[in-house]
Amino acid sequence: MIKNLVRGATALCLALSPLALPSAATAAPAAPAAAQVLNLADAVDLLLVADESRAGYTRDKFKHWNSGLDPADGCNTRAEVLQAEAVEAPAVAAGCKLSGGLWVSYYDGQEVNDPAKLDIDHMVPLAESWDSGASNWDAKRREAYANDQDAAASLVAVTARTNRQKADQDPATWMPPHPDAQCRYIGEWTATKLRWGLAADQAEADALKVYAEACETTVVHYTPAP
Repeated sequence: MIKNLVRGATALCLALSPLALPSAATAAPAAPAAAQVLNLADAVDLLLVADESRAGYTRDKFKHWNSGLDPADGCNTRAEVLQAEAVEAPAVAAGCKLSGGLWVSYYDGQEVNDPAKLDIDHMVPLAESWDSGASNWDAKRREAYANDQDAAASLVAVTARTNRQKADQDPATWMPPHPDAQCRYIGEWTATKLRWGLAADQAEADALKVYAEACETTVVHYTPAP
């Protein structure tokens, strides 16, 4: 009788022990990253300043364009960005072929009504991202970066001419030719670097600080990438 009571008590203790709970019950889901809002000068101060290296970079290490936010719509990231940024929506034919529409390229202020004359610019170019931290990422994260539509600043539809003039330069050596675009550009550049945890080299950081002084009313919005 006593032995049976002991066995029963032991079984009850084991049943109530936290060690007996399923592991899923003890794991809390990660909280989503909080959106950040800062004035430009404070945002620039958050950037890590570090030397950059282009060693090992090739463009094909960033898979783009992928099937976009909605793989079922037949449009890749480029086409989805064009549709999202259109001032007047283009017609969409079979195979997600776009025609017509109207866009304003904020780098140079030009209006464009032919999607073939637009590039989708990575705000921080792929090569620059590699130099400043993306070389340490895995292929999946580089693909997410190259197709990032979860932040409005990451990808932007602009004239092919200005995109190719910019190439892989940072703000120390290239700025949009339209004067009214420059504060916005510096804010979006800084937001993208902070979102993805990318560093800035010394010349770049110095240039950003100079522009931040001139763009004192510019506000930076970013959410850290998952």
